[in-house]
Amino acid sequence: MNEAARIIDQLKSGNMAASEQLLPLVYDELRLLASRRLAKNPEQILQTTELVHEAYLRLIGPDVQWEGRAHFFAAAAQAMRNVLVDRARRRQSHKHGGNHNQVELHDSAISAGYDPDEILVVHDLFDRLAEQHPLEAEVAKLRYFVGFNHRETAEALEISLSTAHARWEFAKAWLYREYQKE
Repeated sequence: MNEAARIIDQLKSGNMAASEQLLPLVYDELRLLASRRLAKNPEQILQTTELVHEAYLRLIGPDVQWEGRAHFFAAAAQAMRNVLVDRARRRQSHKHGGNHNQVELHDSAISAGYDPDEILVVHDLFDRLAEQHPLEAEVAKLRYFVGFNHRETAEALEISLSTAHARWEFAKAWLYREYQKE
């Protein structure tokens, strides 16, 4: 059993102190993933370290059920997604002076920056995609929210490179088509 797996087992058993041992093992990779995503929008007010720490806090707990590297990074992608969506909702809330203007979702919007309107629209579309096409949603989540390339996505999900590419193309087309229906 590798070190990360041992620590994950300790977390599952309720030993929350083990989280201090896990973070150094995965921190550099999480920072790289977060910085890739945040680099796409220099106006973003969320810092890489802040995104990593908020996502990591959402990853630890007694109900942790990771089954390896792929599952951990899928969970990390979901945690980063949730952080960004929560931030977008907070920024748009009437209490914070936000508004709810829709923006057009097109191919380049899939990899665009952190416009709060875009994040909320894409978040809802991702939920619908996951209901109908779970693998495509996982591929899209790793590509969009974590910034993985095709190779990294294939490795994380333990699928072929061609499958990762094809599922990403399908997800982009599906998201675009569904957005156009609204």
